[in-house]
Amino acid sequence: MSAEMDALTVVNQLRDLAADPLNRRAIVEDQGCLPGLILFLDHPNPQVVYSALLAVRYLAECRANREKMKGELGMMLSLQNVMQKQFSSIALLFSFHRSTSPGETKLLASEIYEILQSAGQEEAEQAEAAAASCRRKAHFFLGSSNKRAKTVVLHIDGLDDPTRRSLCEEALLKIRGVISFTFQMAVKRCVVRIRSDLKADALGTAINSTKVLTAQQVVKTEDGAELIVPFQEDSTVLVEENLDIPDYLPEEESPSQEQDKAVTRVGSITDGMGWLSTAANFLTRSFYW
Repeated sequence: MSAEMDALTVVNQLRDLAADPLNRRAIVEDQGCLPGLILFLDHPNPQVVYSALLAVRYLAECRANREKMKGELGMMLSLQNVMQKQFSSIALLFSFHRSTSPGETKLLASEIYEILQSAGQEEAEQAEAAAASCRRKAHFFLGSSNKRAKTVVLHIDGLDDPTRRSLCEEALLKIRGVISFTFQMAVKRCVVRIRSDLKADALGTAINSTKVLTAQQVVKTEDGAELIVPFQEDSTVLVEENLDIPDYLPEEESPSQEQDKAVTRVGSITDGMGWLSTAANFLTRSFYW
């Protein structure tokens, strides 16, 4: 396995662990993982950079992490470099099961930079607007910080096995405007990041067209309760498809093949922490601090 593939595997594992809120404090407190993610932001492979950005974005969801992340050596500078980077021809090699534009990578880096930059002002703002802050906590991580992107949570009936998940992935990958998505197989849900100009109905139309999956939207009420809302059956939403999706990696070589085994189960932080030690050892062997 090449060194670049090793880096991609490690950063993907860190991203999946960071997706679980129970792991985020431990990852930031670890002496090797956060500096390693910062180095990945300067990696020549755009695929590694984008995956590292997703991991950092998840970690920044924990308010207690933000001050430490902002002060970590090289964090803010690396984010600025990504925001200003000219990807040119190497962006054509960026194919993590879908086509992601350099603009989306820069957008994500800018979003993280703004969150960390304002970390020192948060305490004063929370005291001044405590009630509004409580309502914001009910939203998912793109709710109010980025007006150009939003998050849609889907409950998908029939999402029972890897085959059905692959079918759902194919449907979502075809939609132009989908930035990323994460599956929660245990509760049959999918969290999808999309451009703000893309309607959630387009996701439902694409998934329902598989004939074996049925998607409904999960929304939050003002008191924080969840409400499952079905999409209209007679909806005539036009779904704009990605026509330039690159070829998939062969399954036997795909770095995401064992994704289910890499993600820590909700409520089980001890399993993830064992893997963090492995990741830290890899980072120590690969870089000089």
